[in-house]
Amino acid sequence: MPRGKAKHIIPKLREVEVELGRGKTVAEAVKKIGVTEQTSYRWKKRFGGLRMDQAKRLKELEKENSRLKRLLADAELDKAILREVAEGKF
Repeated sequence: MPRGKAKHIIPKLREVEVELGRGKTVAEAVKKIGVTEQTSYRWKKRFGGLRMDQAKRLKELEKENSRLKRLLADAELDKAILREVAEGKF
């Protein structure tokens, strides 16, 4: 399974929930979908209760947030360089 693909993860989480509803243990349910319990818990923490469109929007927002953080870091670096030039350190 491709790593980090919400379109693959959300249906797998739903499958685990169905199996748990049928009375299976977490170990049995996650074994059926081919992941570890830890992976299942991590997915549930991140994607639990999300629909596909919500997960897609979450991914877009995370990507945009990352881009904005990089822009801010670049701007701060530029500002620091200009401050040093203005103070005559070069």
